[in-house]
Amino acid sequence: MTENTKQQVREFYDQIGWSQVGDGLYQNARYEDLRPVSREYIRKTRLRVNRHLAPSGKYLLDAGSGPVQYPEYLTYSEGYQYRVCADISITALKDAKARLGDHGLCVVADVANLPFTPDAFDGIVSMHTIHHLPMDEHRAAYGELYRVLGAGKTAVVVNGWGNPFLMRLVEPLIQAGRLLTGRPIKRGKKDISGEDATGTFVRKMNAGWLKNEVSDLFPVEIYTWRSLSTRFLRWFIRPRLAGKAFLRFAFWLEERFPRFFGVNGQYPMIVIRKPGNRE
Repeated sequence: MTENTKQQVREFYDQIGWSQVGDGLYQNARYEDLRPVSREYIRKTRLRVNRHLAPSGKYLLDAGSGPVQYPEYLTYSEGYQYRVCADISITALKDAKARLGDHGLCVVADVANLPFTPDAFDGIVSMHTIHHLPMDEHRAAYGELYRVLGAGKTAVVVNGWGNPFLMRLVEPLIQAGRLLTGRPIKRGKKDISGEDATGTFVRKMNAGWLKNEVSDLFPVEIYTWRSLSTRFLRWFIRPRLAGKAFLRFAFWLEERFPRFFGVNGQYPMIVIRKPGNRE
């Protein structure tokens, strides 16, 4: 079942998810809010990753790199000699190589079973990847990232929580909005995050699960990457209704209370620090 699941994810991204739909955008962009009203907020949240990475080094691992499709993602490896892109999608890796040139080294790899030696990397990022693994492999993936991370170095994992507290609060308003606008309330097959199980395989956990599963591997640090879901942004953020001002205020709140919004918002940054000094 595990191999079938991974094959499905690979086929989805090779054939659909990383197919370009025009203007340099991928089909996978439907999971993001790319409207001008949200652009500043989205850009600033993506750049938060840089705060926790070492500013320079030889190898940065991008675990589940995709095609490195957003400009902010490119900044993560600016101070590194090489960015090692590991992904199960050949389509994604071809585009990543075209985008990175000699700076990029591409490897077909499973995030839960990385083909690298211990302590190989000076920094690691993993963006929206682990939730595509079967539930029983999430712990293994975190363990693999820790194993290949260099002593004294830092990894940053961005993933989505399943049905987080803050987004649960607004879900009744979204459903009411669907009724008022004549749209049917969705009652299709759901994954454990409460989202529609469409596109590709997704299994999202919560902060309690993460602390339970990996606290014996490394200390768990959770900060906010972005507290607001794409679903929230598309429903409530409008240019004519002070949308940009609201998002600036939301970003300020996230900056002030990063741990609260990391645990209770939609997208956390899980920061992994490996003790020790490299020789």
